[in-house]
Amino acid sequence: MASYRIFVSSVQREFTRERLALRDFLRSNALLGRLFDLFLFEDVPASDRRADDLYLEEVERCDIYVGLFGEEYGSEDAEGVSPTEREFDQATVTGSHRLIFVKGAVAGHRHPKMGALIDKAQSGLIRKRFDTTEELIAALYAALVGYLDVVKRIRWGPFDASICEEASLDDLDSERMARFVAVARAARRFPLPETIAPSHLLEHLNLLSEGRPTNAAALLFGKSPQRFLLSSEIKCLRFHGTKVEKPIASLQVYQGTVFELVDQAVDFVLAKIDRSVGTRARSVQAPVTYEIPIEVVTEAIVNAVAHRDYTSNGSVQVMLFSDRLEVWNTGRLPPQLTLAKLRLPHGSVPSNRLIAKALYLAKYIERAGTGTLDMIDRCVAAGLPEPEFTVTDGFAVTIPRAEPQSRPEPSKKPSDQQTAELADKEVAMLRACSRTGATAAELRAAAGYARRTSAFRQRLEYLLENGLVRMTLADKPSSSLQRYRITSKGTALLERSEAQVGSPSGVQVESKLQTILGQKPVCQPVWTRRTQRCWRPALRAMPRVQNCGEPLDMRAARERSGSGWTASCRIRCWS
Repeated sequence: MASYRIFVSSVQREFTRERLALRDFLRSNALLGRLFDLFLFEDVPASDRRADDLYLEEVERCDIYVGLFGEEYGSEDAEGVSPTEREFDQATVTGSHRLIFVKGAVAGHRHPKMGALIDKAQSGLIRKRFDTTEELIAALYAALVGYLDVVKRIRWGPFDASICEEASLDDLDSERMARFVAVARAARRFPLPETIAPSHLLEHLNLLSEGRPTNAAALLFGKSPQRFLLSSEIKCLRFHGTKVEKPIASLQVYQGTVFELVDQAVDFVLAKIDRSVGTRARSVQAPVTYEIPIEVVTEAIVNAVAHRDYTSNGSVQVMLFSDRLEVWNTGRLPPQLTLAKLRLPHGSVPSNRLIAKALYLAKYIERAGTGTLDMIDRCVAAGLPEPEFTVTDGFAVTIPRAEPQSRPEPSKKPSDQQTAELADKEVAMLRACSRTGATAAELRAAAGYARRTSAFRQRLEYLLENGLVRMTLADKPSSSLQRYRITSKGTALLERSEAQVGSPSGVQVESKLQTILGQKPVCQPVWTRRTQRCWRPALRAMPRVQNCGEPLDMRAARERSGSGWTASCRIRCWS
């Protein structure tokens, strides 16, 4: 819908051709046609209303008044005033932006009252003269561009340096600015102290324009950046195969500052690619190796956030497939760079200089043009093919994943206890889905999670990816109406898990413990089979035993059992 209304005032029979030409020009212009809506009496359908009243109402509603003055004055009312002059006076009273165009330079042929109207308009306005329709169109075009500049609808400078409309200093987070200063001081020896006033920090980083926050300030330190720049969010998706197709295995839309967007998107990828954990032979921390180096994932996402076109309605997309990682953004390569030059040493040409400077100070980037070369070198060192760079409807980086047989071995779960606990939660979630379906909140309650933690998300993703449950709204995974229902595969697995209750019996378990330990157990252990889910129901069949005061050596029981049944470290006490 157009933003500004234009009212064209003139003697219609004198300027019929010019009025229609202006209408056709504005409607056919790709830019002005979206920003301006032209009102002409010729386009108004017949109605039971006085034409004079309709004109004046439209003048009051308009943002821009365009007056075409020529030789004729037009019909006069009882007071001897024409509609053209009435409309001009109304535009003056309402404060509309007035543009006056006078046809011809000879005043001798003009109606005296039209000459007086031109003189009245000239006293407070700059008028433009024209002789042909082409000259009128050119003059109106220049005047409308000037109007857009006045109302700041045209941006001449960089996007990140432009004022963020509707934002104020109160919309910026002082705590985020303080954390940024602390990081910048440690990483880049930033000269300002941590106690610096927010306004002084913004001035130092050139994040204020005319005393107001710029778009870069909102993106870097805003309390809610997407309130002003909705498309600045990041969409992260994981697909089962090699194509963009439903059902989507995982979908997250992240919002926040530029730094938070990068961190969240990197965590999304690292949580879903294969990794291996080494030993602590050289350090107290065990080294972790990912199938795609962390530096490569981070560089691809940081570049997308730093160099994207923030005027576009598109968002950065991070898409993880079974064979590759793709990071797409709405930016374009600068004219001096080509895809071939990205594989050679080249200079740094940031699209958003203020955002890039802040990312450099926080040590997210180096601003040396080495990002793409570093990605290539690290992929080759990790045994991966070189990443691909493409430009279509935006800029994309494609990073191949390792072949399944060459990927690092996934780290094993640390203990039978943790395996049993996770299995317990999955079984509880399956039971909740086996009735009429369950919401995410109901699944969390069933599994014993107080909130939506990463552990809960992993459990739910496990059930979805293995086809044990399904979403009722597969094409809208984040819908508030989403429910989860158990599948036939999940039902069969749940039945098999519950069927384990009958073998072995609780009495047999107790007898086995007595044989191993040579005494009556003080506490009843929870027995599990390593390849099966947690088996608790048999405990209900066990007789209560007296507390003899002797501790139950669970480790000895596990070591001496010699069978598939082992006791977990979690003890269920009877007193």
